[in-house]
Amino acid sequence: MAGEDAAGLGAALSAIWTVRELTRKIRCGLEERFPFVWVRGEVGNLSRPASGHVYFSLKDEEALLNCVWFKSAVRADEDFYPLTGEVYPEGPHPSLANTLQEGQEILCAGRISVYAPRGAYQLVVELAQPDGVGRLALLFEALKQKLAARGYFDLGRKRRLPAHPVRTAVITAPGGAAVRDFARIASERGWGGQIRIYPVPVQGRDASAAVAETLARVNAEGWAEVAVLIRGGGSLEDLWAFNEEAVADAVFASAVPVLTGIGHESDTSLADLTADVRAATPSHAAQLLWPLRTELVRRLDETERGLRRVSARQLRDTTTRLGVLEWALRRLSPVAALARREERYRRAAGDLRRAAGRFTREQGLRLAFVRERLAGARELSIRERSGHLELACSRLRGLRLFEDKARLLENVRLRLRARAQVLPVRAERALEAACAALTALSPYAPLERGYALIRDSRGRLVRSVCGLRPGDALALRLRDGIAEAEVTALRESGESL
Repeated sequence: MAGEDAAGLGAALSAIWTVRELTRKIRCGLEERFPFVWVRGEVGNLSRPASGHVYFSLKDEEALLNCVWFKSAVRADEDFYPLTGEVYPEGPHPSLANTLQEGQEILCAGRISVYAPRGAYQLVVELAQPDGVGRLALLFEALKQKLAARGYFDLGRKRRLPAHPVRTAVITAPGGAAVRDFARIASERGWGGQIRIYPVPVQGRDASAAVAETLARVNAEGWAEVAVLIRGGGSLEDLWAFNEEAVADAVFASAVPVLTGIGHESDTSLADLTADVRAATPSHAAQLLWPLRTELVRRLDETERGLRRVSARQLRDTTTRLGVLEWALRRLSPVAALARREERYRRAAGDLRRAAGRFTREQGLRLAFVRERLAGARELSIRERSGHLELACSRLRGLRLFEDKARLLENVRLRLRARAQVLPVRAERALEAACAALTALSPYAPLERGYALIRDSRGRLVRSVCGLRPGDALALRLRDGIAEAEVTALRESGESL
């Protein structure tokens, strides 16, 4: 039994394929089953990367097929009709790969293949021709031009949304994800208000009429400050209710400002173009109506701090003005004037007493000085004669000191002159030596001996033949100019020319 189990397990393991093997098997089967097919569809997800390939998808009401049009199969101009092979009588036409547009109906011919890294099948396009633009795309453009001519999209007629609306009417499907996202965002923002949900179908035959009638009813009630039309994402067909003329008429005629948040950011409907403000998504619509509560709290805190600063400044200014008035009142008071005069009288009396005492002391000192001079006149005469002798000796000593300093200054001047004559000679010799060293190290010095500097087309020095190929352009820097050359052949060292 153990041997049989082991054999069964081995057989089962031998039947297990790797992802690569299974993908290759599927690819071979698809390419053998569909070697060349024609497919009709509407172009979507168009992309033209720098590689030159063209990526897009073909879609209809129920399916989508990824396509790739490789650069090697793309021609700049087409000389013949791709479907029949007939030559264009009027001359070449631009290739459809270069004029392909979103929403265009085309016929594609090619083979079905599998792109292994993503495990997805795709149509490798060989030929393609226009089959007309999609019906809805044509109708959309026609209605867009019609409404634009009526002035529905004029920026001058659009109104600003009310700041912090308290009463908001939301027209949408009540069970959709759009209204849940809108309500969730609204619950986290603003400072409170009322939201009325007006349920309508947002897809189908009766959706456009229901949206238009509900918007008219919102205006008739006069309750809402702003009306909001929201819907989740979808294809052009899914969003078509908001491209009907009836909805655009109702939005244009609304007395209440209208905000739309229909589909995703890339989706644009006629209702979006007519509305006063367009949001990228339903969640974005709620963000446009109400700011974050944290932002409101921040603004409140800033306002409170501003009021505190203004109150403190006003109190400070009032206190200063009160002090000035109080000081002025004291200065103008009769009692204060009398006190100031009395103070001046006391200061004048004190000054007079101090001046009299100072005058008496000075006169006494002067009298004593005169007495001393009369008593010591003889002694003073002797002192004057001895003073003249000391002054003469002092002058003689000063003259000798001056002569010593002059001799010292002359010696310093002579040494500086000799130094000034030697230093320039030394500096000139050092400069000549440095110039000679720089000249010897210069990469252009060998050019004087017949050598050359070789650079490639990118300006890089060529040191070996390893990085060169025949046909490469070279620039040869010689002694007296630059010569341009081209590599014709390469030989390793030791080979004869």
